[in-house]
Amino acid sequence: MSFIIREITPEDNKALAELIRYNLKNHALDIPGTVYFDSSLDSLSDFYMENAGRGYYVLTLDGKVAGGIGLAEFPYFESCAELQKLYLADEVKGQGWGYKLIEYVEDRMREKGYKASYLETHDNLKVAIHTYEKSGYKKIERPESVVHGAMNNFYYKEL
Repeated sequence: MSFIIREITPEDNKALAELIRYNLKNHALDIPGTVYFDSSLDSLSDFYMENAGRGYYVLTLDGKVAGGIGLAEFPYFESCAELQKLYLADEVKGQGWGYKLIEYVEDRMREKGYKASYLETHDNLKVAIHTYEKSGYKKIERPESVVHGAMNNFYYKEL
């Protein structure tokens, strides 16, 4: 098996949107206030490629999209990026790829000059919460501005 982590391309949009919606639906998060209904979900590459302060990185297994993780500026904390859209295909779950992708995206954050990382998640995503906490993220109070209103867990990490 051949794994590669690379930058998103427009050809990845459909597979990533399907993967993200599949994961959210499986955790009863196919509801308003989640990325499930974001209008930009079907064209993620446009959002992430339009600004040097953003990035999305795709995990492929034998050339097929098997996961991904993103980052974008989070203006509500100083020099902070938001870790976004970490999702994995079922066939690669439980193999440590969540940790590897977090480490990978944090390195990209540092390269872009960010000093901290923020993320928001939901109680339904127990494995994700465990992964974030084990990766050094500390739970914080809900920030004043939250893009996805259904999220109810908020984390922060100094890079």
